Parts: sequence; C-alpha cells; structure tokens
Amino acid sequence: MAVKDQSLPQLQTQQEIKGKRRTWFSSKMRRQEAFAGYLSILPWLLGFIFFAAGPVLASFVMMFMRWEVLSPPEFAGLENFRRLFSDPLVLKSLVNTGIYTIFAVPLQLGMALFAALLLNVEVRGTNFYRTLLYLPSQMPLVASSILWFFIFSPTYGLANQIIAMVDIPPQRWLFDSALVKPSLILMASWSFGNAMIIFLAGLKGVPEALYEAAKIDGANRWALFRHITIPMISPTILFNLIIGIIGSFQVFTNIFIMTDGGPGNASLMLNLYIYRNGFQNFRMGYASVLAWILFTIVMILTIIQFKLSGRWVYYEGEAA
Repeated sequence: MAVKDQSLPQLQTQQEIKGKRRTWFSSKMRRQEAFAGYLSILPWLLGFIFFAAGPVLASFVMMFMRWEVLSPPEFAGLENFRRLFSDPLVLKSLVNTGIYTIFAVPLQLGMALFAALLLNVEVRGTNFYRTLLYLPSQMPLVASSILWFFIFSPTYGLANQIIAMVDIPPQRWLFDSALVKPSLILMASWSFGNAMIIFLAGLKGVPEALYEAAKIDGANRWALFRHITIPMISPTILFNLIIGIIGSFQVFTNIFIMTDGGPGNASLMLNLYIYRNGFQNFRMGYASVLAWILFTIVMILTIIQFKLSGRWVYYEGEAA
C-alpha cells in the first residue's frame, strides 16, 4: 500500500506534464493556424484598409470641409448640411430612387424565381437554357445600356415596333418624363441571372421527401409552392431581396449613359447626383454628405429587413 501511495503523486505529475504539453502544442497549432489565416487574407485586408476603410473615413471628415479639388480643403462646419435642406434635387433624386427600387427589385426577383422554377425541372437542354438566361447578367453594363438605348429609340427602336403590332402609337420612352422610369425598370428586370442562380441553388436544397409527403396528402402544385417551396427558400429570398435593394440604390452606369438623369431630372438617381456634385461641380464635401445619406438609408433598410425577417423567414432546424 505504501508503494502505491508513493507512486500516485508521480502519476499525477506525469499526467499534469502531458496535459501541459498538449495544451502548449494545441495553443501553438492555433497560433500557427491564425498566422496562416491572417497571412492569406493580408492582400484583401490591405486593400480594404487603403481602398475602402480609408476613403470612408476620409469622406466622413470631408462632410465638414469645403473642397473643390483644385484648391486645398477648408473647414466649412455645417455649411454642406445647410445646403442639403435647401437643395430640391436631393428630394427629387431620393423619390426617383425609391420608385425605381419599389418596382424594379420585386420585378427582377419575380422573374428570377420564375426562371429558377422552370430550370429546376430536369429536361433535355437544361444547361443550355440556364446559360442562355444567365448571360444577360454577365453582359457589360455599358454594352447593355447601349443595346437598350437602341431598343427604346423613338424612331427605329424595337419597343415601338412591338407595340405597333397592337396599334399603339410610337412612344418617346427615354425622352418622355412619364415613361423614362418604367423603361429603366423594364431594363433592370432583364439582368436577373445572378438572382436566378441563387434561387436555383436554394430550390436544389428543398428535400424531395416534403413534396412526396404533401402529394400523398392531396396537395396540388400551388399548395406545394406556397407551403413548401416558399418557406424552404425564404432565406434565399431574403438574401436576394437585400442584395437587390442595395444594388438598386447604387444604380448609376445605365442612367449615366442612357439619360444622364433626364428628361427634366425625371431619372435623376441619388448615386448619379452624388457623382454630379463630386466630379462635375467639384463639391466634394457636399457629395460626401450625400454619400453618407445613401449609406444611412441602405443600412436602415437592411436592418428593417432583418428585423422583419423573423416573421416570414424559415430556418430549418430552428425551434417552432
């Protein structure tokens, strides 16, 4: 018994040494993994600091400055904010952007979901149809804008040729203040390829067993879509909705090329107005204020969507 009593502290000491060695080795491995991870993201991290975070902080400071690019910046206090409340084009651009977002985003997502549902059926040539529907979203915006500018041409455009088949007189489309926003919304619905691919991935993740069980209970196609498909892909819908709204508030290239905000500022979007003030009128301080307003609006809308998502987004495995 005495020998056993003497060996017990030795065993405990050896176990403590082995435990410390394992802890040291484990912490060393974690440090090596962390170092390798940070080393891998170093190019992105440097790019983010110098090309994203840096300009963001600089724009925050610039809100309180008067800088016309060609002259040194001067402190202006709240001058840029006072200009904001007396500028009628700010409200005009916000309203135009809001109308564009309200109609363009649901239309684009609806077409993307409809195309994804069609392509989710395994038929001959599915890969070809997927590529065909995806290509417009990969078309350069400049080329796409020029194409649609010719489509909406009042003289020889394809749009007027189509409506002439049902005896509708030619329209001025992009040159009509009442039709310019619907024309741009129709153009936006054309490039739904990215959202379609994401919807298609979500549809592939819906278990077939759910459809089979519902069919046994007598569910029709509409019931399957409403009670199984929509709830199961609701996280995908939320993702596409957030990305779509952010993208709609950042619309610029096609507006700049096709209408430049006209006619009569009917298509003036907030992003284009920021560009005008910053790079055409050289009011960098005022443009920074508008840019932060855009950021604030997008952030608030995103937070609201996340808050409301608890009412309609279903995550598999969460408590009922």
